[in-house]
Amino acid sequence: MNEYSIFDYLYRDAGNYKSWRSLLLEGCATSADIEAVKASLDRGEFFIAEQLGIPAAYAKPEEGKSTPTEDDHVWHEFSELRPAQADELAGEPWGAVAELVMRFRSVTRWDERLSPHWDL
Repeated sequence: MNEYSIFDYLYRDAGNYKSWRSLLLEGCATSADIEAVKASLDRGEFFIAEQLGIPAAYAKPEEGKSTPTEDDHVWHEFSELRPAQADELAGEPWGAVAELVMRFRSVTRWDERLSPHWDL
């Protein structure tokens, strides 16, 4: 059986509106992978989804918030990188753990201009 991991993250606006996302990833995340992701985060928890090429958690119209407001900003929050459970394997994987970790490692500076919320 193939091993899969889940990358959990969220977007929380200034009004504390939260929207969660999870990416199904091929491969088993190691402790070194998790540490590499954490080391790349701004202030130990924040990242810009658009810079990594992953879906933005605020872009979920099914949750009732599809247009930016004055409460919006560019940052997403890392929650965890963990093994996938059997009931989480139904969807198509976004990609591999190694690809996501490589994208995090390639960031030398988070570029707020890559988010559509950067100049709100």
